[in-house]
Amino acid sequence: MVYSAFNGLEGLKLVEKHMPDIVLSDISMEGMNGLDLCKKIKQNDDLSHITVILLTATTSNDIHLQSITEGADDYVTKPFDSDILLARVDSVLRNRGQLRKYFLDSITLRENINKVPLEYKEFLDKCIEIVEANLENSEFNLKSFSVAMGMSHSSLYKKIKAISGQTVNVFIRSIRIRRAAVIMLTENINIAQVGPQVGIEDQRYFRQQFVKLFGMKPSEYIKKYRNSFNKELNVIQKGDA
Repeated sequence: MVYSAFNGLEGLKLVEKHMPDIVLSDISMEGMNGLDLCKKIKQNDDLSHITVILLTATTSNDIHLQSITEGADDYVTKPFDSDILLARVDSVLRNRGQLRKYFLDSITLRENINKVPLEYKEFLDKCIEIVEANLENSEFNLKSFSVAMGMSHSSLYKKIKAISGQTVNVFIRSIRIRRAAVIMLTENINIAQVGPQVGIEDQRYFRQQFVKLFGMKPSEYIKKYRNSFNKELNVIQKGDA
């Protein structure tokens, strides 16, 4: 879905309402210019994950520097070939794919060599910390999660969806199962006891979701990775994965 606005003020309202994957904005606009729009987006925790590409007719290094300073992910100088712009957008979407791979690797305890912006890493780390602190809370849901994160329900949902490609419920379940994997790799415990420890009482459901996330049964997972799990780094050593 593509949304269009006549100026920065209208554009910001659309961004807040729809949380698009990418914002393409001219720098020169009445009311609120593109630099100010970019700054508003990047300084808002609910919106900061949104990619901003600025379009400018100037070749001034000062404008380009200011674009970067305000947090723009990229800028394109006008006039431009539409193919070039599409290529830039495609590059942004590929980077989003790398971000989702980073999320999946983090959830499945894989060593991760992908470089992602610090804000995304900190956001994911905070999410994991909060969910793991509520593993035994059967009432933990989107509402309580958003309160703990200091975000609105819709903002948290959309940001998690953008970064991980998952709904909040699936995201929470993935972190629960992630914790179960750590427990199985570090403690001598009966597999049947692990599910309840991470808030999943149904053993059959736990095993099904574990296989769905890790691609193998819990017993197979323990056998394959227990000796290669680095407790300090909380990852499976890449050479043994």
